[in-house]
Order: sequence, then C-alpha cells, then structure tokens
Amino acid sequence: MYTTALLFVISFFTVSYTYFGYAVIVGILARLKRASKVGVHNLDGSFEPHVALVIPCYNEKHLLLDKVQNCLSLQYPKSKLNIVFITDGSNDGSDELLKNIKGVQVFHQPERKGKAAAENRAISLIKEEIVVFCDANTTLNELAVKNIVRHFADEKVGAVSGEKRVITTTKNSASSAGEGVYWKYESWLKKQDSELHTTAGGAGELIAFRKSCFTTLEEDTILDDFVASMRIAINGYKVLYEPEAYAQETASANVNEEIKRKIRIAAGAWQALFRLPKALNPFHDALLTFIYVSHKVLRWSLAPLALIVMLPTAYLLHINIGGWFSLLWIGQQLFYLFALLGKIFEHRQLRIKLFFIPYYFVVTNYCMIAGFVRFLKGNQSVKWEKAARA
Repeated sequence: MYTTALLFVISFFTVSYTYFGYAVIVGILARLKRASKVGVHNLDGSFEPHVALVIPCYNEKHLLLDKVQNCLSLQYPKSKLNIVFITDGSNDGSDELLKNIKGVQVFHQPERKGKAAAENRAISLIKEEIVVFCDANTTLNELAVKNIVRHFADEKVGAVSGEKRVITTTKNSASSAGEGVYWKYESWLKKQDSELHTTAGGAGELIAFRKSCFTTLEEDTILDDFVASMRIAINGYKVLYEPEAYAQETASANVNEEIKRKIRIAAGAWQALFRLPKALNPFHDALLTFIYVSHKVLRWSLAPLALIVMLPTAYLLHINIGGWFSLLWIGQQLFYLFALLGKIFEHRQLRIKLFFIPYYFVVTNYCMIAGFVRFLKGNQSVKWEKAARA
C-alpha cells in the first residue's frame, strides 16, 4: 500500500498545485512585488506610435463588414493606424469585398499555408514597428489598440497580450458556461504572471508584437501566437498582459466543437514544448521557467495523467485504509458525477454551472491526452478547422 499511497499523494498534489496552488503562490508573489515597487512597469498613456492592426482570415466574408466597422471605430489616431486584412487562400470573395472598402489594406495570395505563414508574410510586408494581431470573429473594445500599445513606450517590452472575453448568457450551453469561467480564471492568472515577471504566451485573439522582436515562425507551427510570444520572452523581453484591451467572442456552439478546438490546441502545446527548450532551463531565466512550467507545462502533461492515476489509487486506499482516503475517493466520485450530469444536461434547458464546470474540466483534460496522441501521430494540420460558434 505504500507505493499506492505515494502514487496517490504525488498525483493529488500535482493536480492541486496545477489548478489551485500555483494561483495562490503567483498571486502572493505578484502582490509582494507590487508592494515593493521594485521593477514596476510604468505606463505612458501619451505614447501613440504608428501601428498595423492585422487580421488574418480565411473564408470569413460573412464576418468582414462587421469586423471592418469595429476596426474603424477604434479610438486611435487614424493617421497612425494601418488596418490590414490578410486573406491568403480565401476563395469566398473576401479579398474583393475588402478591396472596395476605404481605410483598409488587403494582402492576398491564392495559396493557403496556414496562420503562421500568413503572420510571417504580414510582418515582412508592413512598415510599422508595432503590429497588433486579432481574429476576424472578435470584437475589440474602442480603446483596445491605445491600451495595448502604450506598454511599448518601455523598450524592454517585446509583446503585449490582450484579454479574451467569452460572451455568455443565462441560456449558456455546457461549453459556453465552462469556457466563460475558464477564461475568467485564465485571465486572472495571466495578470499575475505579467505583474510578477512575464506572461507565458499570449492570446491569439488579440496580441501585439514589437516587429524587431518577432522571429520568423516555422510554417507548420500550430500555436503561432504562443510560440512567437514565448520566444520573445526567452530572448529577454517582457511579454505583458493588458486586461483593458480585450477581444470578445462567443463560445463554441457545443462541446463537440470545443473538443475539436482543444485537441488541436493540445497538439500544438506539445509541439511548442519541444520547440521551446530554453523556457524549461531555470539557469536561463528562473522566473520564466517557474511561470511556464507551473501555468502551462503541468496542465499539458502531468496533470491529466495524475487525474487518471488518482482514481484507482484512491479506490484501493479507500478499501484498505479508509479515513481521509475514503473522503477523497468519495469527493472524486461526486466530482465525476457532476461532470456526468453536465453531459446529460448539455442539450437540455437546465443550466447549472455546478454541473457544467466539472464537465468542461473533464473534457479539457481528455483533449490534452487526445492532443498528445495526435501530436505523436503527426497528423495535426497547421490549417485551422474553425469551430462553430454560439
């Protein structure tokens, strides 16, 4: 029973640290740093450089008029904001539609190579030093560009991630409810990482780069924005988080669509893990390694495995030892029962987050394992297969 107990304890603390312990530790460290006022990043609200706002899109013609209107309504000097759409591979007439709209620039080529290749091409073609990328299916707040680029007044800043906000309603599906809660928690963590040292990767829905810090991506890169921002952090520049620059989008239409999206992300996470070895070296940048491993790597690798190990080991300890192990076994059964009820009620009128959050958590960890299998098989396409949105 000693080996079983050891396996359970290690697994239990891995999961607890990954999803709760790290949040407590990084929150305390960030607060201590704020209180010490050492190395605090100062904002310059008057800093308004020339900016390229780049929107990569593929066959999203139905969204483009709304996206253009949103971009043109941004509160930033018009003479300093270059709005660029890159429509590589689109065959729905997106490029022709955009060419007839005053105030936007269009880059188009018939061949579709994926988002990483499109971003590389955009970086090579634009003249502005500050480049803001956002998705076509998002809506930016009016001050998004102003709030995100003000950080670049500090020459140590190489990238700034905006906040992703998921639009939810009282009639949310399991996917919407779970994704909404997840991104609120994730956004809080990113803020603490940023205040402590640097954010471990940016949100692709809205992220800004200093062009001179951007390194050309391999064209098969799946998580392009994550890899690009992590390489900037590895090279010694700050990757900050700006919650007052946000991109809003609806959640995935249902859990099946979310699974499709998350398996792709998980495969990309494993790809990134092997492409960012320096981030795992504490002798290169100890704080970056601490943030990266605690916030990202454990979620991708050990935590899903630990969840699996906890089930049989807790059962064996429950029947052989009892006590606290019995309570932990019962707690697991209740959690997975709630997850099962979340699946049952997914397409019903009953909307209870108590069920949907455990369901979303289980689905997310399943996707991490499925993504790892897909990465090993090497059959994850670099081209996005878009998930249907609510």
